[in-house]
Amino acid sequence: QVQLVESGGGLVQPGGSLRLSCAASGFTFSEYAMAWYRQAPGKERELVAAITGGGSNTNYADSVKGRFTISRDNAKNTVYLQMNNLKPEDTAVYYCNARRITSYWGQGTQVTVSS
Repeated sequence: QVQLVESGGGLVQPGGSLRLSCAASGFTFSEYAMAWYRQAPGKERELVAAITGGGSNTNYADSVKGRFTISRDNAKNTVYLQMNNLKPEDTAVYYCNARRITSYWGQGTQVTVSS
């Protein structure tokens, strides 16, 4: 069965860093573009970062550009989101997404940025 399992979330102070991981199984990982979305309470889900199947192209939301880096390891069926210089407005549940013709979602991992 298709599974996307996020991990690495937690509580961090402003200016700190976290590295999120998403472990994928049940589909041909390298054929899917991967993305990270986030959703804060009362807000719409927004795209944070995306990466193509081979990992050669990435896109970022303007709000995170220069601070976040998406990467993938197709040998490990895992996509990562390195988050640096975190700000309180980054607080959200972060979701892993796999997309091709169909789309799959993980359950999310909570990131809280607070002093």
